[in-house]
Amino acid sequence: MSNRKTHLLVIDPQNDFCDQPDDYLPQTGERLAPALPVQGAHADMLRVATLIERCGQRIDAITVTLDSHQRIDIAHPTFWQQGDGTAVQPFTPITAADVREGRFVPRQTEALPRVLAYLDALEAAGRYTHMVWPVHCEIGSWGHNVHADVRAAYNRWEETTSVSVGKVLKGLNPWTEHYSAIRAEVPDSRDEGTQLNRALIAQLKAADQVLIAGEAGSHCVKATTEHIAEAFDPADLPRLVLLTDCMSPVTGFESQYQGFIDDMRAKGLRIATSTEIMAELLAGNGA
Repeated sequence: MSNRKTHLLVIDPQNDFCDQPDDYLPQTGERLAPALPVQGAHADMLRVATLIERCGQRIDAITVTLDSHQRIDIAHPTFWQQGDGTAVQPFTPITAADVREGRFVPRQTEALPRVLAYLDALEAAGRYTHMVWPVHCEIGSWGHNVHADVRAAYNRWEETTSVSVGKVLKGLNPWTEHYSAIRAEVPDSRDEGTQLNRALIAQLKAADQVLIAGEAGSHCVKATTEHIAEAFDPADLPRLVLLTDCMSPVTGFESQYQGFIDDMRAKGLRIATSTEIMAELLAGNGA
């Protein structure tokens, strides 16, 4: 370990988000495949694993966030139906106006008031339109697991350093979208798990350098980084480093991702590649 403290934050490096080749998929029993693969994510995760393998002695802490959902979740088709009772397909945006006009409704009719309150609050925040995603990162499933190479790399780091990788679960509350590891998009006052994660913020602030990687750059990396940046003093924002060769956007959201990168650069965050950071860490400066 170096005197300059480096914290690696890997956001949602999970099977369901990785466009893995066939030889990475389970070959026995039920045929499994990623539920929400992000183009380029497999290669991103190989680069994350390489960073950990080559520079582990220069990395003082690793935190992995895990998107963690129930099968019945407000962001899944299983929660919704169209006004005529037919199924809602993945990648369907739903607004409060859609629900009020009966185009889409929750399958449980008694949930309607809570759903409308959520959608109203989400839209008032102005960050995202509610999206129905494929069922993904279901707790206990293969898709919820960490990409094999990333897990193997950080397991070896744990055994070498005798330091455990921190795990942060997000998305357990099925009533709110939880892209960010810092807080849900619409926090639930009755559920501490949806509110500001002060412990994670404190851990990140304790580092001299926070390396940020993961999936997807257009959503969970974006939301998490934005909330971290809000919590940091502006003078400390250059300590946050976005590893752009270790993240990719969801197809169709490339402009949202590029806008995020441009905005973070303007705020003072460093934009770099894992190759650049590895060279610095191996040289011993970690700057």
